[in-house]
Amino acid sequence: MGRLKTFTRRAFLIGSTAVAGGVAFGAYAVGKPHANPLLDGLGDNEAALTPYVRIDGDGVTLITPRADKGQGAYSVQAALIAEELDVELDQIKVDPGPPAPAYWNRAFAEEGAAFMAPGDGIANWMTHGALSAAIKTMGMQVTGGSTTVPDGFVKLRQAGAAARETLKLAAAQKTGVAAGELKTQAGQVMLPDGTSIPYSDLATIAADIEPPQDTALRDPSEWRLIGKPMQRVDIVPKSTGTLNYGVDYKIDGMVHATIVLNPAQIGPMNSFDASEALKMRGIKAVVPVTGGVGVVANNTWRAFQAARAIEFDWGPAPFPAAMEDHWQALAESFNDDAIDSRKRDDGNVEHAFAETAGLISAEFRAPYLAHAPLEPISAIVRIDEDGAEIWTGTQIPRFIQNNVGKITGLDPDQVKVHVLYMGGSFGHRLEDEVVKQATEIAMQMKGTPVKLTYSREEDMVHDFPRQIAMARMRGSVRDGKVEAYDLGISMPSVVASQMARQGLSVPGPDSMIVAGAWDQPFAIPNLRVTGYRAPELAPISSWRAVGASSNGFFYNAGLDELIHAAGADPLEERLRLCNIPEARKALEAVAEMSGWDGVLGDGRGRGVALTQSFGVHCAEVIEVTNTDAGIKIDKAYVAAEVGTVIDPVNFDNLVKGGVIFGLGHAMNCEITYTDGIADQDNFHVFEGMRMHQCPVIEVRGLENGSRTLGIGEPPVPPAAPALAAAIFAATGIRLREMPFHKFVDFA
Repeated sequence: MGRLKTFTRRAFLIGSTAVAGGVAFGAYAVGKPHANPLLDGLGDNEAALTPYVRIDGDGVTLITPRADKGQGAYSVQAALIAEELDVELDQIKVDPGPPAPAYWNRAFAEEGAAFMAPGDGIANWMTHGALSAAIKTMGMQVTGGSTTVPDGFVKLRQAGAAARETLKLAAAQKTGVAAGELKTQAGQVMLPDGTSIPYSDLATIAADIEPPQDTALRDPSEWRLIGKPMQRVDIVPKSTGTLNYGVDYKIDGMVHATIVLNPAQIGPMNSFDASEALKMRGIKAVVPVTGGVGVVANNTWRAFQAARAIEFDWGPAPFPAAMEDHWQALAESFNDDAIDSRKRDDGNVEHAFAETAGLISAEFRAPYLAHAPLEPISAIVRIDEDGAEIWTGTQIPRFIQNNVGKITGLDPDQVKVHVLYMGGSFGHRLEDEVVKQATEIAMQMKGTPVKLTYSREEDMVHDFPRQIAMARMRGSVRDGKVEAYDLGISMPSVVASQMARQGLSVPGPDSMIVAGAWDQPFAIPNLRVTGYRAPELAPISSWRAVGASSNGFFYNAGLDELIHAAGADPLEERLRLCNIPEARKALEAVAEMSGWDGVLGDGRGRGVALTQSFGVHCAEVIEVTNTDAGIKIDKAYVAAEVGTVIDPVNFDNLVKGGVIFGLGHAMNCEITYTDGIADQDNFHVFEGMRMHQCPVIEVRGLENGSRTLGIGEPPVPPAAPALAAAIFAATGIRLREMPFHKFVDFA
């Protein structure tokens, strides 16, 4: 072990602790810093200056614990550390690091508190404190909720600054020059006489120095990286096809496996006959796993082929067999007994309706949706008597440690998880069923690494999709203005379904049922938003933007119908109602970008939507033309308020990708069930937007807010309602259900 092991800074902590949670969790437990996980196994010439910076004779490695699933998370985390550490991105290596409590996600507490206790009052402050305390005490290391940037914006820069100042102190010891006279640049400490010392030459000395933890962060005027276009650290290997994704990974001596599960998801397996499969070339074993069997072979293709030769007797799915029963369950949940939350109840909706001659009402629907990332899920698991080792793409490495520990009887500390690059996720990698199943197979082949790979069809049919949802609205207008809006949303609980698979239960309302609806920045005089908790139907999971992905459509589409009934302009009335300055600036930006000046005419239409989700106000304008071949989407304009744009290039790409994702799913995609089995099992029947259908997209990042926020999910919710509004403007067809291709054709 390196000498650093003996020092108290192995418990390096960045940022404040959650005082409000000290009573619930114990002030000592909350305030106690987590151990620095990089200290285990350090050599004499290595130093782990913080949990985020490791230096040895080969150079600097930056630890980037938020998972990279294509969104550039490793690059943005590295840039935040490098900004203060004074290294260039082409000088460093990145490593996701080991799963560890030190990498807990503080931003999760902020998002959770905002949902549970709206506003800035004492309830919100206390809830945030309690959640922060719980998340910190549990060491919850999770990537999701667009929290990578808000979680790391300050603490990663603090980590870089602490490491930089430690290296200056090490150089001062080495040279006798006062640390205050030293500077740093491009991975070196610079002496007054112009000579320099590479950071790597200072690792041994730095290992014995307590890092300062009160170093001031640099003023934005001094930033070298933040806000400037960057080349992502993964761009060269991705461009040259040399990057190893999880599905590419290999371990010496491994066998290959696939899985066959009941096509009626989470239904039981009564029996199976694998006699024909076992006769096939390369097949090593067919073993039972929870809900199905694992097929083990000497390559993946042979495992896939053998899987098709097995005969099964499957039991039924434990949820309604037909889609109409799913919709009926949602419809029946619009009653007082099923109210989950009423987070918005301004004015007096019922009184406003009583004074209105004609009410406007509508029902909206959003279907189940698969995550469908390009890379099917996979995992490599090796189980030995004294430990387990996992290689997989995941957003929840510490949950994996705990679950593998439960299956194997090992302590979670004996489970080593290597987090690999992912070829997409959209929430898919917040589940760990593939690891659990690979572990069950590996338990029957101890000492042999087992690589479990899902076929595309198995992956899609057994995805835990986005929630199905239904909304009902009533509203009234007066004197050309929106006067009252009552929106009820019915859906099953995403949180309950997802957490149940982790053996957890979450008491209280599910904030996802009304996310992206109750907290919108429009001061409608009489406004009520109610969440109705439908019974559990098909198992569901977090999908990009979660509740806001459907609720952004419901809220904006309902608002559009009211604005139309009032005879007002969709953008002007939103501006009139908007009571949050940052949201208003986003609307003003898309108005300017699109040259919004009323009706387009001649078969052309445009629509506008704004959804606040994950703290981000994101406004979009979509323009379409009604052609003989169908609706052609011409242009999309997007303005998003994120406080600080870390990398303009990656920001632009993420926003454009989110718009395409939102539009494509709104146009074409759904998961439906027949006899409890998903009807869609591959991309040819779950078809997103085609390249020729993609509009020109213009993006503007706004930096007016006080918080620096993430952008991975916020562009998705406004896309569908803006498109629906544009189609209405061009055709007069009002779209209230996704996917839209059921009602209009697309060119």
